[in-house]
Amino acid sequence: MSDADDIARTASARGLSIAVAESLTGGALSQALAAAPDASTWFAGGVVAYRVDTKARVLGVPEGPVVDAPTARRMAEGVRELTDADVALAVTGVGGPGEEEGRPPGTVFLAIVTADSARITEFAFSGDPASVVAQTVDAALHALRVDLG
Repeated sequence: MSDADDIARTASARGLSIAVAESLTGGALSQALAAAPDASTWFAGGVVAYRVDTKARVLGVPEGPVVDAPTARRMAEGVRELTDADVALAVTGVGGPGEEEGRPPGTVFLAIVTADSARITEFAFSGDPASVVAQTVDAALHALRVDLG
């Protein structure tokens, strides 16, 4: 069983709604969750905020660097507020091939936020941009599955 299937089962059983905010993954995370069983009952939706101004306008990310832990957290908080979800997951980072904001390709920040908690994790993936995106989606789904218990 995949992480997305486990997330679906747990969210359904516990009556939880889940939302995502994505930057470098460009919708791949939402696609993985939407394909899981009974997604229409627990997947509140997602926001793909690739440009900096979209992150600011839609998710409330303040001006400044966007490849960092505070941005990942604010993205998750913003999408949680927009969708009224119980749990929000956000990813931001550098897919490559070059660096951004002084961060090397493969630098990814992931945040999982609920009403009472926030967990932010930094990853250093390797490979081409498509590989970084795939690794990010896998890591995000795994982290969410673990957090949901």
